[in-house]
Amino acid sequence: MSRAETAGRVSPLWTFGLFRSELLTTFRRWRTLALLGVLAAVPVLVGVAVRIETGGDGSAGGGGGGGPAFISQITNNGLFLVFTALAVTLPFFLPMAVGVVAGDAVAGEANAGTLRYLLVAPAGRSRLLLTKYATVMAFCLVATLVVALSALITGALLFPLGDLTTISGTRIGFAEGLVRALLIALVVALSLIGVAALGLFVSTLTNSGIAAMATTVGLLTTVQILDQIPQLHALHPYLFSHHWLSFADLMREPVYWDDLTKNLGLQALYAAVFGSAAWARFTARDITA
Repeated sequence: MSRAETAGRVSPLWTFGLFRSELLTTFRRWRTLALLGVLAAVPVLVGVAVRIETGGDGSAGGGGGGGPAFISQITNNGLFLVFTALAVTLPFFLPMAVGVVAGDAVAGEANAGTLRYLLVAPAGRSRLLLTKYATVMAFCLVATLVVALSALITGALLFPLGDLTTISGTRIGFAEGLVRALLIALVVALSLIGVAALGLFVSTLTNSGIAAMATTVGLLTTVQILDQIPQLHALHPYLFSHHWLSFADLMREPVYWDDLTKNLGLQALYAAVFGSAAWARFTARDITA
């Protein structure tokens, strides 16, 4: 039986076992745990800073509609710390963490000399790459939920909880606010799938995990800078970071879907383009390590 025939008859249970092994390997790394620890610390720092500034009474600085303007509502309702923490971490901390994990996905295995041995197993390159990408997407979700959960706990400890006022000025119950917080966390996680695909593609280009991570983070920083240059406004709608803070529209009544759908559609496009590029590179690559 040929290797291709063997790969084509791989049991779904074996594939699940490979995914489970990748998850355990990724989340047992000290680097991954350190990244999650930093992400969990950001909401705590924001919450403590707001508590010290206001003494728990009054409003912190900020205003306007979405994004970091949620900070002005934290002292009234600790649930707003969830929205603020996600707004603070999304532009840099979350994508950087995802870029590090994605950049190391393939290049790290090649650098450690374990990539060849993974391919000896009846996985096939496409199946292995898909498993790597699924693992990075799982990290996107876990990292986002870590930020949200840390913010919720910190907000509950430092500020009152209860009904909250949406950006549109309407009142919703605390339970509905929790549901919206969960939806916002899911949207933020989905906003990172383009970054995950970009990092995975970069990871297939080199055998150095450090080089892949540095390149991915460098590209993220470059895109963020380009998104802040007014003269490049025509380019902005096509940058994967441009609609990231559109998750704030989930806190409107009714919800504004235009920017949300643009964001998710753009992330899907980036995932398709860079995912395809990663597959084309990885399947044609001469694996020597």
